[in-house]
Amino acid sequence: MKKVTIYCWTYCPYCVKAKALLDEKGIAYEEIIIDNDPAALKSLQSKTGSGTVPQIFVEDVFIGGCDDLFQLESRGKIDEVFR
Repeated sequence: MKKVTIYCWTYCPYCVKAKALLDEKGIAYEEIIIDNDPAALKSLQSKTGSGTVPQIFVEDVFIGGCDDLFQLESRGKIDEVFR
């Protein structure tokens, strides 16, 4: 399985929703919580140009956020991208 990384804030409803879909699909991921972690936020911003969350990566390729993840699912492409 491919390495999946998701940058999150603890209480972000979109982060919770994205992680729930990944969990439902049985896709393991590394969660990087950026709450009170300026270094992690800076790393995220350098990778994406944005500080919004969630931000999802597969094998260091930027996939996007929650809406992007659900678009992949609705098009039947999530397994192709994440596995």
